[in-house]
Amino acid sequence: MHRRQFLALTGAAFALPSLPLHAATTPSDTLLTWYKLVLELVRHTATYSPPVAARAFGYMGIAAYESLASATNARSLAGQINGLTALPPRPAGAYDESLVLHAVLSEAVETFFGNTGPTGQRAMAAMRDKLGAKLSQGVADDIAARSAAYGLAVAQHIEDYSKSDGGHDVQNMGFPMQWTLQKGPEYWVPTSLIVQQQAPLLPEWGTNRPFAMPVGAPCPAGDPPAYSEDPASEFYKQAIEVYETSKTLTDDQKAIARFWSDDPMLSPTPPGHWVSITLQILHRDGTDALHAADALARLGMGINDAFIACWSDKIHYNRLRPVTYIKRVIDKTWEPLLITPPFAEYPSGHSTQSGAAASVLAQVFGQGFAFDDATHADDGIAPRHYADFNAAAQEAAISRLYGGIHFRAANENGLRQGAEVGSYINALKTLA
Repeated sequence: MHRRQFLALTGAAFALPSLPLHAATTPSDTLLTWYKLVLELVRHTATYSPPVAARAFGYMGIAAYESLASATNARSLAGQINGLTALPPRPAGAYDESLVLHAVLSEAVETFFGNTGPTGQRAMAAMRDKLGAKLSQGVADDIAARSAAYGLAVAQHIEDYSKSDGGHDVQNMGFPMQWTLQKGPEYWVPTSLIVQQQAPLLPEWGTNRPFAMPVGAPCPAGDPPAYSEDPASEFYKQAIEVYETSKTLTDDQKAIARFWSDDPMLSPTPPGHWVSITLQILHRDGTDALHAADALARLGMGINDAFIACWSDKIHYNRLRPVTYIKRVIDKTWEPLLITPPFAEYPSGHSTQSGAAASVLAQVFGQGFAFDDATHADDGIAPRHYADFNAAAQEAAISRLYGGIHFRAANENGLRQGAEVGSYINALKTLA
């Protein structure tokens, strides 16, 4: 079924997940159904910029994983990731794992995605009530109550944990009310006429507490080429590459740029794109709930930490965008294919989070894991095939050069930065 076929269930203006609720009877189905709803919430909520969305995916994944791990010999993330203390133990008695997950995710989605509008609120309420009623059928009252209570306790523990990371309270959609631009030709200047976007998005995000990276020491991207307007310089050469590439874009290169653009309010955002890829694989392969939750938790933590590392460097280097440099130095009439985002250029957020995602997913599913990505199929954009996760990450990175948004160094160094972030996630011990 397609996303648009699920409108009637909640009366929402957007579609509910492509897993119908009548099929969501196993823990795995319950997990994937909630995640697919979340992709819709992100897609239709203006406050979910990529870093904010990645943070929410991280905490949601941890909550789901911890609730399931508590019933097995899988290792908790408590004591492994920064600041997470031991979760509530399971009281004695029988549990229904679908109802545990449903309780966890009902609360977590309300916590981390609850600033959506009225339509999203109705969709969340319908999912909570209708899916809860379906999953409770045939389950003894005491088991249902015990399962719901434990799921709620886990979700509340994760919610309390999240409040101290630095990203809990985002005001004005992440744009500072006051901002002083740094003086110098190499530094970022606004590229939008929108008043709110005269300051950069989330300038303090790089100081947030990461999950697995060392606190206060985000993985560095390394120095970009030195700023220069000399035609013989590396910086000028990279600018000319963006300019000349834009003049000769093939249809496939334009399609790649748009496939990975993932603009907020028009898509599930860049981190949501990688979550979508993962959901497609988990659904296709019929992965059990614990392994699915482990994959989603690792991905969520990886993309969250990647944005922290990337944003730390964005503020440190504060590099201008190609559109600013090219109009000033090369061609004042030039315009990029895609809209330039309202924050500094170096390194590329798409590249850093894609490098982290590829590293994490290759660890979960294996090297050389081929897949099709149909994230935008319901929007009329054909699926794309990838030989492995690294190939997808490489394409996501180069898409930003095709779009005229980033210089090559921001993409290549961003991929390396993300891979380093991913190594910290991959070192975590979870499944026995």
